[in-house]
Amino acid sequence: MNDLIKQLQEIDRRIGYLIHIKDTDQWGNLAEFRRRTEQLRNSAFDISWDEFSARLAKLDDSLRFLEERCEEGLTSMERVRIVRSPLRFTLKDILENVYEEHKELGGAGEANIDPAMVVAKANIVRRIKRKPYTSPVMVIGQEVGRGEEFRNGGSCKPWGNEKALRYMRVAETEGIPIHFYIFTPGSYPVEDYPGAAQQIARNLYTMTKLRVPMISVISEGGSGGAEAIGMSDFRLMFSHGYYSVISPEGAAAIEGKVREGKKVPAELIEKCARQLNITAADNLRLGTIDRIIKEPLLGAKSDDYAFFARVRSEVIRATDEVVLRTKSVRGFRSYEVKRKKAENPDEAPQIDIPWDLDEDETDRLLTLRSKKYREMSLHSFGGITMPAETIFKALYSVSEKVWYTLRYDVLKSQQKQIQKTIKEISGEGTALINRITAPFTKIFSKEEDEEHRPVPRSLVAQNSQTTGDYCLLQDPLELTDTYTSPLANEDRTITCPNAEKHGCKDLWIPDLYGEFCGVCENCGHHFPLEYQWYLRNVFDTDSIRIFNNDIFSKNPLNYEGFDERLRAARSKTGMGCANLTFHAKVRDIEIVVTMLFSDFRNGTVGSAEGEKFVQACDIARRKKRPLLAYVHTTGGIRIQEGTLGVAQMPKCTMAVREYIDAGGLYIVVYDNNSYAGPVASFLGCSPYQFAIRSSRIGFAGPRVIRETTGIDIPPDYHDARNALKRGHIQGITDRRDFRRHLYQVIQTMGSPSLYYR
Repeated sequence: MNDLIKQLQEIDRRIGYLIHIKDTDQWGNLAEFRRRTEQLRNSAFDISWDEFSARLAKLDDSLRFLEERCEEGLTSMERVRIVRSPLRFTLKDILENVYEEHKELGGAGEANIDPAMVVAKANIVRRIKRKPYTSPVMVIGQEVGRGEEFRNGGSCKPWGNEKALRYMRVAETEGIPIHFYIFTPGSYPVEDYPGAAQQIARNLYTMTKLRVPMISVISEGGSGGAEAIGMSDFRLMFSHGYYSVISPEGAAAIEGKVREGKKVPAELIEKCARQLNITAADNLRLGTIDRIIKEPLLGAKSDDYAFFARVRSEVIRATDEVVLRTKSVRGFRSYEVKRKKAENPDEAPQIDIPWDLDEDETDRLLTLRSKKYREMSLHSFGGITMPAETIFKALYSVSEKVWYTLRYDVLKSQQKQIQKTIKEISGEGTALINRITAPFTKIFSKEEDEEHRPVPRSLVAQNSQTTGDYCLLQDPLELTDTYTSPLANEDRTITCPNAEKHGCKDLWIPDLYGEFCGVCENCGHHFPLEYQWYLRNVFDTDSIRIFNNDIFSKNPLNYEGFDERLRAARSKTGMGCANLTFHAKVRDIEIVVTMLFSDFRNGTVGSAEGEKFVQACDIARRKKRPLLAYVHTTGGIRIQEGTLGVAQMPKCTMAVREYIDAGGLYIVVYDNNSYAGPVASFLGCSPYQFAIRSSRIGFAGPRVIRETTGIDIPPDYHDARNALKRGHIQGITDRRDFRRHLYQVIQTMGSPSLYYR
């Protein structure tokens, strides 16, 4: 009888699980099933065992039919509920059932740097020729827990992601593979050091060139939180998991313009979940993952032990495949791995594939990783050239690379070496002559009269129409003053937001947006200016040459209503996307600029913006020029492109890393509002980040922080001054001094291998 009671409890649990997935007990008559279960429980000792067993079997068959129906018609939002179920397996279950033994690092349970991030050194057993071989791996992932509030539902704080990064480097030192498991709705949005966005950027920057195989497995992947440990050589995803740029509820709140505190309509949430293309099948089709791990009916739970055997075989197979790609001799072993996968997906390959890599294999691993992310989402934007034009561009790029390598790496280095030798000989000769002539020159030397020291000719000009007096030339680092903002055309005054605090007088708009450059003369508050002002005032006159203007944003997910929004943005700006890339000069120093501007979809980043950024990095690297990322505004990753937008985070970071490793000088300047994914990746990884005064920089806006943490942040939480105090940026500059500051940065920072050095 005890067994029958346990079966009844299991049926009740399954009914509750279906109600959780459907978010109602009206589907499939679940309310009636629950009533019958309760009735059977109450009459357990009033009927015979045979009758109890028969009624239980009938209930089980009916419920099995409902479960199969539910599985066949699972919606995207229902998969989200499966992932969020407390019955679902967690990282702890994987550690216990996939790996033979493990030791948690950085603390355990509540006594942990960040209990939401778990790091463990583990052993996994592979069978090779019927003999067991133990291989050490580093396992890193989020732990949602089961009702443990200190786990934060898998939402990691910045120091949790920093812990993950620290042990990634340990794995690299030890030369062992890393297995990442992603169970997070997103990162915990706090700016306290090391900062949510900046730490994710550091993780991504390091992962681009980690010299060990990396495998990631996604159950719940929420945007930047997932990317903090998501960049890898092979990406697996559980069949009932989801991977998204934003939660369906968050997308619905934005799309429906729902005010804070108001309830988001369930229908809109369902619609957004569908349109975001968040399922495993969607992501496999889009190319953001490599393979799907099949789960049992309605998703795996913590007691599905056959499923854990499948997970073990899949992560072993994925690691084998990554390692095999780096081998010079691999043909038969690759065939055997694929054959075993086709014959028995639950059995790991029994082939001798050592997971430790030599130097050449590691270099191939990094090359393949770079290629993987560079090719991601290439189909999701417009402006891809025809084959003939592509060949021409490739030949032109190669010839440019040869020319600039010859010019700056070969000839310039030889010239520098000759100059260095001449300086050494000249210095020695001067010292010798000074030693010989010192007694004589001392007698005849006279002190120079400071009052009559001539003015340097570079700063003065002879006025031929006067009596020979000198007049000062215009400072070449002043703003070029060739453009006045259209905002200056209004004949009225405006009140400074700091008037009450600093006693600022009302500002006449023609002066404010003309002579004052949008800056309050009293307190220094910076009013927003259009991106054209920077184009025309900061860079040398007529030096701007735009490139890749033919690349434009599309609607790769067929997101409802987004085509019309894109057309409106193109009509408004005359641009194809929110990233403007161009060559420019600052006092004759040639630089490459990538500018995210607010006029096009609030500067959000999608596939087109990411591709233009990557190509700007490549051009700056090839021509050995400084790269400036000027962020007029960015609202984050474009949610209408789903994970294709999220993919720009690792993709662009990879391009930045390769540019910096080649000796490039990468400068980031924030203006107005800069938030979310771009700051948490290819912008936040720059060693030289600056902000225009009065700008705001952060990972998430006040509303998201309040809804996620329950904390009301102070009004100045994201101010540039606080970002500087936290160490997230390296300086703040006045808009009026931006040109001068940019020139100083170019002259004082970066590698000596840059061409103008």
